[in-house]
Amino acid sequence: MPTHRQPPSTAKAPGKAPQQPRGNFRHRYDELESKRAELVARLALISGGSQRHPGYKRALTLLNDTFRKSKLAQRLAVLQAASWLIDILEQLTSLV
Repeated sequence: MPTHRQPPSTAKAPGKAPQQPRGNFRHRYDELESKRAELVARLALISGGSQRHPGYKRALTLLNDTFRKSKLAQRLAVLQAASWLIDILEQLTSLV
């Protein structure tokens, strides 16, 4: 390295928050699996007419088939979509 150059600084920019470590693959995988299990349990609590709603079957598909086929990086988005759909179904149950 030429003497007139300084090595790149490892200090962060003042406005940026430090990044948290992502954890290893197994830790992230287990977290997503536990979130999926919570959503499946929420979906199972839905009763009556909402189980006949087409969104119920779609939520099951998201939590099972789509979740399993997705890469690890995409699974969080699949869970968020399923959570949103379950929220809608729970609101429908409260209206009926």
